[in-house]
Amino acid sequence: MLKEEELEKLKNDCNDCHRCSLGATRNNIVFSDGNPNAKILLIGEAPGADEDATGIPFIGRAGKLLTKLIEDCGMTRKEDFYICNTVKCRPPENRVPTDEEKELCKNFLLEQIKTVQPKVIVLCGATSAKSFLGNKIKISQIRGNWYKVFDNIDATVIFHPSYLLRNHSEAEGSPRWLTKQDLYKIKDFVS
Repeated sequence: MLKEEELEKLKNDCNDCHRCSLGATRNNIVFSDGNPNAKILLIGEAPGADEDATGIPFIGRAGKLLTKLIEDCGMTRKEDFYICNTVKCRPPENRVPTDEEKELCKNFLLEQIKTVQPKVIVLCGATSAKSFLGNKIKISQIRGNWYKVFDNIDATVIFHPSYLLRNHSEAEGSPRWLTKQDLYKIKDFVS
């Protein structure tokens, strides 16, 4: 079966899921965006209101910034990335997903990783990083470092673009500047 077919079947299974309370409040599942043959798989936190309305991850203000940062580094979101979230349904009022919600949705995420078979996983923000690296982490201390995660895949951590929306400076050493440096390293890693 082709990757696209496997992912479509998984998406349909996800659409039927009501394992946790998020299934009752969603408008749409937010399964993925981008290229299933990409070498880079980016995992965000959870859908927001814009994502819940459209079913596409990272399309609100934070998503637009993420897309701009990716393009500034000479890559494209549609070709170079496969993008998904730790949970596929929007938590009410954009709260952080609970450990239980993440655990109940984890099989969908792991199957996405297994099917896409990326060269690198980008853990975008604290929720995504904690899902793979444990709860006792600080993004400012671990971003830019490399780890081995699911099936020994190389992974790195970047700041979430919603954090970058509150930190406008692009001066050397700023969170936005650091994120661009991290994206350049990711680009070099997969080249």
